[in-house]
Amino acid sequence: MSEARSVLAPLERLRGVGPRRAKLLQRLGLRTVEDLLLFFPHRYEDRRKVTPIKDVQPERKQLLLAQVLDVRAFSARGRRLEVVEALLFDGTGYARAVWFNRRDLSRHLRPGSRYFFYGKAVVKDGRLYLQSPEVDEEEGTELSILPVYPTTQGLTQRFLRFLVSTALEEHADLLEETVPEEIRQRRGLMPLREAVRELHFPRDEESWRRARRSVAFEELFLLQVALALRRRAYSMEASPRKLVFDGPLLRSFLSSLPFSLTAAQRRVLQEIASDCAGESPMNRLLQGDVGSGKTVVAFAAMLAAVDSGAQAALMAPTEILAQQHFEKLSEALYPLGIVPRLLVGSLKNSARQRALAELESGECPLAVGTHALIEEDVRFKELALVVVDEQHRFGVLQRGRLMAKGLHPHVLVMTATPIPRTLALTVYGDLAVSVIDEMPPGRKPVTTRWVREEERGALLRFLERQVREGRQVYWVCPLIEESEKVEAQNAVETFERLRRALPHLRIGLVHGQMRPQEREEAMREFKSGRLDLLVSTTVIEVGVDVPNATVMVIEDAWRFGLAQLHQLRGRVGRSSLESFCFLLGDPPTEEGKRRIEVLCSTSDGFEIAEEDLRMRGPGQICGTRQHGVTEFRVANLIKDMRLLEVARSEAQALVERDPGLAAHPNLRRALSRRLGEALDLAFIS
Repeated sequence: MSEARSVLAPLERLRGVGPRRAKLLQRLGLRTVEDLLLFFPHRYEDRRKVTPIKDVQPERKQLLLAQVLDVRAFSARGRRLEVVEALLFDGTGYARAVWFNRRDLSRHLRPGSRYFFYGKAVVKDGRLYLQSPEVDEEEGTELSILPVYPTTQGLTQRFLRFLVSTALEEHADLLEETVPEEIRQRRGLMPLREAVRELHFPRDEESWRRARRSVAFEELFLLQVALALRRRAYSMEASPRKLVFDGPLLRSFLSSLPFSLTAAQRRVLQEIASDCAGESPMNRLLQGDVGSGKTVVAFAAMLAAVDSGAQAALMAPTEILAQQHFEKLSEALYPLGIVPRLLVGSLKNSARQRALAELESGECPLAVGTHALIEEDVRFKELALVVVDEQHRFGVLQRGRLMAKGLHPHVLVMTATPIPRTLALTVYGDLAVSVIDEMPPGRKPVTTRWVREEERGALLRFLERQVREGRQVYWVCPLIEESEKVEAQNAVETFERLRRALPHLRIGLVHGQMRPQEREEAMREFKSGRLDLLVSTTVIEVGVDVPNATVMVIEDAWRFGLAQLHQLRGRVGRSSLESFCFLLGDPPTEEGKRRIEVLCSTSDGFEIAEEDLRMRGPGQICGTRQHGVTEFRVANLIKDMRLLEVARSEAQALVERDPGLAAHPNLRRALSRRLGEALDLAFIS
């Protein structure tokens, strides 16, 4: 097959695409003919019905067939704006069509001729106008449903439609079918080539729906095959070290705890123990709401690794969280005579070299750190367990590099961001899932309230009363410094304002642009009780644990995502003390109001996650958008939940029958080409 007749041919091979347009198309992510064929419209315009002028409805786009009575061109606004105006008549009434900076139309529109006009109608001074309508000759124009594509400056819808039509005509027959014929027949799916044509230029709504379902299934099926292959490959790797969960260190640790594990914690620990005793490495996702006790379970699993004569490592997304895990683990293990090592970017070189030597020799069995753990010079004697906290904050390649430090280590990834089942199936389909769905006894739910700007004074008085009672307060802002583009309160300005408004309170400041030592010192001051109120950006979102902090104020709360708001709220309510979360501000949008209303109405993390998925999309929640893992062209994880499960079952069955995809070469090629980096990442998850 010549390159010109290949779907992998560069777009410059198509008629009408020169170097300038090729660069514009690249802005849309379009480089090859295949990219263009799979670049689907984001909406459609139904141009099958002509509306008489007398029936035209203002503020809507409509199709008119009218005769041009007169055309005039003139300049406006001091000759800076060229205007073309045409008087139209269709036998039922008159209308005017107006275009700006389109003087060419005054030469092409012929008075006395009839044209199709498609555009938005408005009424001004009692006259009906069409605003910059598209114009087509009456003869040769087919009334149809037309696609509307995402575009960029310099590319018109007319050109994109022409280009897609050309690509369909010359190359659509070269698209390879990736879903096997028997699955397509069983599931009532269109052939890919037919479905792609239909999605670009649909005949009617029913055929469009069938085409959409067919392409959505193919997208979901491709990813599920990749995950099934990854799961199979993982299970067939060399046997990992089996971990014992009844050793002396683990027993001593559990008996020394000042509380009993909840039933949910015990169940999850048993699931982990069962995995770690198997013939293949554990690959488990641990979900649990803020404060549910995931860290204790992770520490227990790490001690099981030490009891088994091996090493374990815990990777956290920030130095603050890594330091906190390190301190908690050190405190718990001190009576047992075990000293873990901390590896973070700010560690002094002498301490770092000592830690590296002890990990490589095996003298130190436990490491806690940030991404500093995955640097090239970090070596372990026998790393048997990897724990990744707040996994959505790491790229999966980073997780993979930590796993590569050991020989097929068991992997436990944790998140306090509840992931809806649909999303877990899609992005983490090759991980077993455990859920801690029970809070420790004695925890009171956090009272959450929406505070309008006019109630700020009352809120400040409430905070003073809380501090007098010995409590502490977080005050979170969305920005660090003033921004001309975003009218948001910022931490620095808020810190100064609160110091003036609350002169009797000891107030500290933490944000991401401070040096790590300054940030950690402020956190220590707050944790020790030497600060009453901490003004912060979202650096305190994850993991910071101050049981005496009972009030969370979130400034401009509507600017945050739901999952992030839920995480922030989880910084309080970490003891038996009554706790409060105040969502401050006046949202200017309905979506902003909806976020605040949802958070005030429920504390169920999974319910919040489902709503967050509906409002924001999967990529932003899971941190996978940059990898393309959840960036489907057609499939929608809310609408297509049932289709996802069907695709998953078909993918698993196919991989069982043909684990090397030897009988499905088209599918193999599509996995490497169309998923690209996303496939590689899925294979490491």
